[in-house]
Amino acid sequence: MAHARCSCGALRLELPEAPKLVVACHCIECQRRTGAPFGAGAFYPVEGVAISGTAKEFTRDAASGGKVRTYFCPNCGSSIYWKADKLPSMIGVAVGALADFNCPAPAKSIFEQSKHSWVQIDGAVEHLQQGSRAS
Repeated sequence: MAHARCSCGALRLELPEAPKLVVACHCIECQRRTGAPFGAGAFYPVEGVAISGTAKEFTRDAASGGKVRTYFCPNCGSSIYWKADKLPSMIGVAVGALADFNCPAPAKSIFEQSKHSWVQIDGAVEHLQQGSRAS
């Protein structure tokens, strides 16, 4: 079982299985949400995730349509998870909030039209895809 939490520990998630998908998102909103050149999210089935603590919700329009609801700790401000209208059965968890340092590399890179020119993730995605073919 994996765990995710905010910086102060007041907001926590229990994740009973490995993520179904890990994505690197280069959209402007993920860049703003993380303060980094891209956001890395691990996606889990909603019904398997146990959330403890109180989260504050911020709703925005998604680049792909619909709404995205981002949940963060009202004490320390850490952005921990999100839910998208277009993926109602999944919950995205910030990879940086995971206590499991063996989280897989992103298998998919999206909104690359907003990717910073110096960001190179093609090798990680290609390596992961080759590894999944071998198994």
